[in-house]
Amino acid sequence: MTTEFPLLAARGLTKAYRRHRIEVPVLNGLDLSVMPGEFLCIVGASGSGKSTLLHLLGTLDQPDQGTILFDGERIDNVSIRRRDQLRNQSFGFIFQFYHLLPELTALENVLMPRLIQASVFGWLWKQREYRRQAMELLDLVGLGERIHHRPREMSGGEMQRAAIARALMSKPRILFADEPTGNLDEERGGEIVQLLRMLNRQEGLTIIMVTHNMELVSPTDRVVRLVKGRVEGASPTRGLNSIEPRSGVPLRKAL
Repeated sequence: MTTEFPLLAARGLTKAYRRHRIEVPVLNGLDLSVMPGEFLCIVGASGSGKSTLLHLLGTLDQPDQGTILFDGERIDNVSIRRRDQLRNQSFGFIFQFYHLLPELTALENVLMPRLIQASVFGWLWKQREYRRQAMELLDLVGLGERIHHRPREMSGGEMQRAAIARALMSKPRILFADEPTGNLDEERGGEIVQLLRMLNRQEGLTIIMVTHNMELVSPTDRVVRLVKGRVEGASPTRGLNSIEPRSGVPLRKAL
């Protein structure tokens, strides 16, 4: 029998922020494990540490104490260069406010991770391949006819879809979603979560989503609640064993 190990694990995470001479504790000895292919939802009241936890797990910030393991490698204390590499190659991010570059088209925004990753020669050598990948991703998220539109020409839902396509450009192993529907109405927000679920099923992409909206947790596999900087409890939504079989060609192979 094969034992499956967590893809991402946090042990004893502690984080506090300093405001002048006042220390504000956010995380207090938090433990969390995320399995490969899991769609995990983190919920909690405002100030419970949801976004802080996501930033620590994605190496956007570092804990005061504790350890974080990614695929068996400790990553909470690695060099800045290694953290940058993880965020460019292994982790994808989407945020509430999209963070698209306003002067670039949807296609150009999606290409940015590859442009950052490649050398000048490498970009010129593989530019056509990268453009094909970006166009396929935009088509996958329903923006195949919007590739030349700039953010000001797109709706909020379309901008978030473009941000998802950009996050997928480097074929990440984990997608971090920090309040991805917070700037959208209920209908568009539901569409974004369903799109994330489709990506999770189709290619086995591990997704960690933070949200304050409990109406959005049902498509996820597991929900953890943060209370006073710790995981209060975890509950399955539909259960990992009840997920429908993934169908279609995995995105990693298609691209």
